[in-house]
Amino acid sequence: MKRTIAVIAGGDSAEFEISLQTSNHIFSILDTEKYIPYLVILKGTDWNVKIDNEYYPVDKNDFSFSIKDKKVKFDFAYIGIHGTPGENGILQGYLNLLSVPHSTCDVFSSSLSFNKHACNSYLKSLGFRVAQSILLKKNQNYSTQVINDHLGMPCFVKPNADGSSFGITKVKRIDELNEAIAKAFGEGKEVIIEEFIDGLEFTCGLVKTKSESIIFPVTEVLPKKEFFDFEAKYDPSMADEITPARISEELTLRIQNLSSEIYDALKCKGIVRVDYMIRKNEIFILEANTVPGMTTNSFIPKQVEAMNKDLKDILTLVIENEF
Repeated sequence: MKRTIAVIAGGDSAEFEISLQTSNHIFSILDTEKYIPYLVILKGTDWNVKIDNEYYPVDKNDFSFSIKDKKVKFDFAYIGIHGTPGENGILQGYLNLLSVPHSTCDVFSSSLSFNKHACNSYLKSLGFRVAQSILLKKNQNYSTQVINDHLGMPCFVKPNADGSSFGITKVKRIDELNEAIAKAFGEGKEVIIEEFIDGLEFTCGLVKTKSESIIFPVTEVLPKKEFFDFEAKYDPSMADEITPARISEELTLRIQNLSSEIYDALKCKGIVRVDYMIRKNEIFILEANTVPGMTTNSFIPKQVEAMNKDLKDILTLVIENEF
């Protein structure tokens, strides 16, 4: 019997369209000799299965849908949502209640990694190196001078709990802080302000199952803009991405081993990507992405290709690990 797979797309963040691209790519390459995939699109409480431009509502009582008087229940959920509710643990909690296995980290790991300040504080307590930061909550009084004294200029202002690259500003002068903070608050209820790390950016994906661990090649990220924002992330002309990175074997192994340690520290599951900045010989963790992009232009497919592996086989490993 083939397993019935829900590839879940959409969500409620600014990256709705990118999530559709991620999920459509996953849907297109799943092994149909093993699985029967369906594309499930979520937007708020509107959940539908899309089949040939027809939409069939999802029964949230048991995560199923009906077609031609036949009820279809899902055996597994492959989550392709960037941002809420697919990256912050909300969807995972729902699936856990129904005993539907899924592709990503569980509730704790998802919610922790989604909250940048909480995740950085946790990793820092374990001895990992992260950027210095300040957390602001909505309607909280703050002093731009205190921020400047603590973090210096330039600095980055970004939404604290958001899976996208929207609302981020590189602030170069203290008089730019208020506008940048207001912009970040437009995407969420908390804002994190981080010190600027003058270095090179790298990213490394990996997946661990009950039987094996596969750490992908490291990618060197060279944005043509001042930093790797939404446009640089999804427009191939706005950044050079070199896989494998042009670094020593020793530094490559340091990044790969660090990625493995972070994966375990955050109790991750499925495919995860960890982003870094390297200044001189210091490796700073930027964030762990528990639902990394899977579009044709995303890092993970390119890293898998650089290993001469088939992404379809990696997705199969993720699914079969739950059974």
